[in-house]
Amino acid sequence: MSYFMTHLQTAWHVDQAILSEEDRVVILRFGNDWDPTCMKMDETLYSVQEKVQNFAVIYLVDITKVPDFNKMYEIYDPCTTMFFYRNKHIMIDLSTGNNNKITWAVSDKQELIDLIETVYRGASKGRGLVVAPKDYSTRYKY
Repeated sequence: MSYFMTHLQTAWHVDQAILSEEDRVVILRFGNDWDPTCMKMDETLYSVQEKVQNFAVIYLVDITKVPDFNKMYEIYDPCTTMFFYRNKHIMIDLSTGNNNKITWAVSDKQELIDLIETVYRGASKGRGLVVAPKDYSTRYKY
């Protein structure tokens, strides 16, 4: 599904996407199109893209073509999703210890919509850290 979505080809394009959007959350998926985890995430992102278009915009960034942000945002995982609002990185408390990004594929559409909506509502109120609607910690998974 990644070929239907907008790819940002250079670091300048990534910066402009973050800087130019004033009213919506910018969702950046860092990874490779051929990675299985990214394929799952891309499919979910594509399926919710139309539903969240009023308050979020989604872009894909290939970490091999645009390696400029790998060190800055500590992108070491094969698929990483980050949120920005008005040129500010919005962190999410997912109960995993890493509040900066999502490093796994969210396969449930409604779950992703709820996450994006939570980020938008919190960020539009000026919050830099929002609490996810679901607990993603592994303590309840046996």
